[in-house]
Amino acid sequence: MEPLKHECGIAMIRLRHPLEYYHKKYGTYLYGLEKLYLMMEKQHNRGQEGAGVGVVKLHSNPGEEYVWRERAIGTQAISEIFGNIFPAIEAAGVERMSPREAELHAPFTGEIYMGHLRYSTTGKSGISYVHPFLRRNNWRSRNLLMCGNFNMTNVDRIFESVVASGQHPRLYSDTIVILEQLGYTLDKENHRLYRQFRETLNDPELATAIEDNIDLKRVLGATAPMWDGGYAMCGATGSGDMFVIRDPHGIRPAFYYIDDEVVVVASERPVIQTVFGTTLEEVKELDPGSAIIVGKRGDIEVSRIMDQGKNERCSFERIYFSRGSDADIYRERKRLGANLTDAVMRSVDNDVAHTVFSFIPNTAEVAFLGLVEKIHERLDDERFSEILSLSERGELTRERLAEIHDRRLRVEKVAIKDIKLRTFISEGEVRNDLAAHVYDVTYGIIDDDRDNLVVLDDSIVRGTTLRQSILKMLGRLRPKKIVVVSSAPQVRYPDYYGIDMSRLSEFAAFRAAVALLKEGGMDNVLDRVYEECKSLLTADESQLYNPVKAVYAPFSDEMVASKMAEMLTPAGVDADVELIFQSLEGLHEAVADCPGDWYFSGNYPTPGGLRLLLKAYIDFYESEKR
Repeated sequence: MEPLKHECGIAMIRLRHPLEYYHKKYGTYLYGLEKLYLMMEKQHNRGQEGAGVGVVKLHSNPGEEYVWRERAIGTQAISEIFGNIFPAIEAAGVERMSPREAELHAPFTGEIYMGHLRYSTTGKSGISYVHPFLRRNNWRSRNLLMCGNFNMTNVDRIFESVVASGQHPRLYSDTIVILEQLGYTLDKENHRLYRQFRETLNDPELATAIEDNIDLKRVLGATAPMWDGGYAMCGATGSGDMFVIRDPHGIRPAFYYIDDEVVVVASERPVIQTVFGTTLEEVKELDPGSAIIVGKRGDIEVSRIMDQGKNERCSFERIYFSRGSDADIYRERKRLGANLTDAVMRSVDNDVAHTVFSFIPNTAEVAFLGLVEKIHERLDDERFSEILSLSERGELTRERLAEIHDRRLRVEKVAIKDIKLRTFISEGEVRNDLAAHVYDVTYGIIDDDRDNLVVLDDSIVRGTTLRQSILKMLGRLRPKKIVVVSSAPQVRYPDYYGIDMSRLSEFAAFRAAVALLKEGGMDNVLDRVYEECKSLLTADESQLYNPVKAVYAPFSDEMVASKMAEMLTPAGVDADVELIFQSLEGLHEAVADCPGDWYFSGNYPTPGGLRLLLKAYIDFYESEKR
């Protein structure tokens, strides 16, 4: 109901033939660029604050551009970027060029294509923070174009390392710091090769030998082990080497496809399937800790850069962010919904005759289908048993059979999103009133003060939209009871690996647990956790643990959910309100291959995440004491 901002999306293409090949087969020199456009549009859900495109041309003359870049900010960034690129290519007369002329001179046509979609995870915005980032140099092999779906939790340490090497980064952000760190290591690799060939070769043969022998595996191996966070990162040198690397825990997703014509990487598997017409089996998942490296000559290597860590693939990626058109994700979301059946039926006392089932928002639809299918199965079993019992007793009549047959679920579309709240309305009450009208409700489907209304959501995080809009809107239908069901567990902890959830006070579950502690006279728990957090800030990694779990420890999940319902129910809603959440066990049963759940459980996969949690609790506690 309240949109979360996902960290980013990546798309990368490496053509394995000269442009002439694609012109002959597909009738255009723009094959790679057109495919990149489609891949970015298919991942538009992953970033709407900005976008960027980078292209590396392997065959250009000195004095001519060989690394092209276009970036834009805003929700229409993709359209703006390609709205600039394609006319520039047309104006250059690319389709009238010979293959050789196109390879040498056409803008934004090359062998390496990189695309990025951005959501800010740092609060920093503007074109300076939009990927891809570019490190320039007069030697092609020292140019570095980079973008990524990542958030680093130890930027301070990496920054100190970069500064200690003598560099002076222009900006302080994880992207700039990583770019400069990689660039410095790439420079060292160039120097290594220079020393290797300087006794036997002279320029320009020396420069060519360096370009031909750049070892990106060595570059990545010297930098990536220092990174603490979740990432799927893309890079390309100006001389034609490219890489995509994934974090050792697999927190951020990356999928790839290789055939005789292309090497392709994207954040989501269905994107590659759709754009390149591949089968499910042909698209591979990049193993955690590994990198795809494509050399200047087109040689491909999938290499392990770091040891693979514990599987911490992000479960929120499966619940919420990725498109449900992925076959596995579709099945997982249906199982998430089905797992809620018992709790939902208990909540309405199994009274399906007086219960309407629906979902908000559209991203919850697949889980809703799973819930409805499971309830249908239960009803079918009950019908079968009752009919069999009546038949055995000789009491089955046409009337009883008709009555049993007519028992069915009341599935309705109770809410339709109507308008987008204009953010320039900043006054609290006016803004809240507008928020309450973001959705239109369907009247006439609820019997006043008699029917229950069950609404499925895919997550409840802050609770703001629930309180300001959804519950007010549903209350106008005058149900006896409103049951809001989350296909995700309670979000209790910040995420520091990409998702826009960073402050403890944002979470409705955390606010509810704190309220329960205070009501129960257990304020000392908050004090104790604060002291533990402060003492752990300087502890060794081996000594780190999550003391914030103590805030939730005295209460069951149901107690926290009940308090959340109380705190989020706005004045004027007369119906009883209940919140039901997925259990952690239900989550892991449904999404078995992606067990990363730190935002639910507090079990952070890296020391950097834990340290940021400690700081977040200290900030919360000290702000409360002011």
